[in-house]
Amino acid sequence: MAGRVPLRAAAAGITIAILAVLVLAADQFAKHLVLTNLSYEQLVHVFGNFLSFYLIKNSGAAFSLLPNATWVFTIALSVVAIAIIWLAVTRVRSRLWAVVLGLLLGGVLGNLADRLFREPGFGVGHVVDFIYTPWMMPAFYNVADMFITTMMVCVALLVLFGVRLDGTRERRRSAVPAGESDAAGGVDAAQSGTDEPDASRRED
Repeated sequence: MAGRVPLRAAAAGITIAILAVLVLAADQFAKHLVLTNLSYEQLVHVFGNFLSFYLIKNSGAAFSLLPNATWVFTIALSVVAIAIIWLAVTRVRSRLWAVVLGLLLGGVLGNLADRLFREPGFGVGHVVDFIYTPWMMPAFYNVADMFITTMMVCVALLVLFGVRLDGTRERRRSAVPAGESDAAGGVDAAQSGTDEPDASRRED
């Protein structure tokens, strides 16, 4: 059965752009809601200890890591966003890759927008974190972090299963192809047939 027709470059780019905008909008809207309705550093239990809100501003990486390296993460997020956009324009023809990279780009842009446009200044803005799930990890994060983390896992899985950016799959080669195996068997048989008389002569 024939496989799916790969996406055209325009279709892949549009898919990635739409998903990225949706994630960016969801992330920024959630941050707007918590900034409007929550007080800083006040724990609000949503579902007991399963899910809580705790509003903070994070100068570090995802999940509040490395708080004193703001510019480094601004540059890193910018590089990742540019790389995804370049792949979208030049390489991606797979629907799976388009969805994964679109959602990943949206998460990256969500936190990058905070870095660029929030206080204390351009490029060193603090990311708004508010989700707290202590049963899973002792850190605070946001909607963008969720998409970044889950989509990075998806990227690893696509690579692991050999799904290329153009939608084709890497075929796992067997140690010895069938044709070569048959030929090798014939050679071995021929050699064994010629070796036996030699062995008998040596025994004589």
